[in-house]
Amino acid sequence: MRAGELLRQLDERFLPSLARAVDGRAPRPRLLGWVALVSVSAVLLTAVWTTDRPPTGDRTVGEVTRVGVGQGDSIPGYLRSAGDELAALPDPAPSASAGSTWALVSLAEYLPPDRLAPVLGDVPVSAVFGRVPLPGRQTQIVRIPALRVPEDVRAGMVELADRKDREAADYRTRSAELTGEGPRERELRQLYDSGAEVSAAEAAAYRAGCSCVYAAVVRAEPPRLRTVAARPGVRAVDPAPEVDRLDRAVFTPPLPEQEDLVRPPTDERLPSAPPSFTATGDPTATGTPEGTVTSAPAPTAPTSPPRPGGTATVPPEPSGASTSAAIDGDGSEPTP
Repeated sequence: MRAGELLRQLDERFLPSLARAVDGRAPRPRLLGWVALVSVSAVLLTAVWTTDRPPTGDRTVGEVTRVGVGQGDSIPGYLRSAGDELAALPDPAPSASAGSTWALVSLAEYLPPDRLAPVLGDVPVSAVFGRVPLPGRQTQIVRIPALRVPEDVRAGMVELADRKDREAADYRTRSAELTGEGPRERELRQLYDSGAEVSAAEAAAYRAGCSCVYAAVVRAEPPRLRTVAARPGVRAVDPAPEVDRLDRAVFTPPLPEQEDLVRPPTDERLPSAPPSFTATGDPTATGTPEGTVTSAPAPTAPTSPPRPGGTATVPPEPSGASTSAAIDGDGSEPTP
């Protein structure tokens, strides 16, 4: 019985007697005390019942489902596993919406926006993954929301081009601030100059609608997913019937050039061990983190030579330091 209904029944039972006692037609002095006691008890019971109710929050907060590959995974093994899962997917798939399921579509090559529709067909698309494939350079993996293909992909690339222009300008500014001729300053200038060069090249490529898209997140019934998997240019369709909410899922598709193991491409223009600086200004040799595909390294550099006592002034990291980014600001995907 709800608390409101309980109080209403108590009112209907005792209020008439209480009214008669008050107006003198049926003087019952002891009744007032009993009515007051019952009323107070009902209020206390209602308060305790409401307080003791268990919380009804979202119990899935913090749970993340990963779909795709991880650092060091076997590419042939992943392709076989994805194919087996797709073939074994029942019709309809056990999903929350009319038999459809989310899936990660990996492409065999980088495609421009206009070539996506023939490959993906009429399956609903949620987002695409892209990267400017500059030979011998590390570039940033991005996730572009794309409910309409190719319109949203083109619009996302224009937004990315503007952002990359700002990153290139930021790198150039930081490079110009390093006026010293010591080995640390020269190496840091090389890193910043490399970042500016890569960001500018990315901006030009995205603005031109480059062949940069290599994966997509789609949702469809198993037969339609198998149709997509059979199309030329599709490397794998990895179904994820366990995914109910995209904000609780992380997708990491393999890059087209990854054929044996998942590992980041090397950057031929960067030092093998770019320096990082401790609070005392001493360089510490560190390599590029495993599994990271970035627009450029993110060195932490002093803007001026260390002051007496060894303390260095450290600027914030350049804006292009993240390993991947979603242009709509809803989070980023780890790079394979």
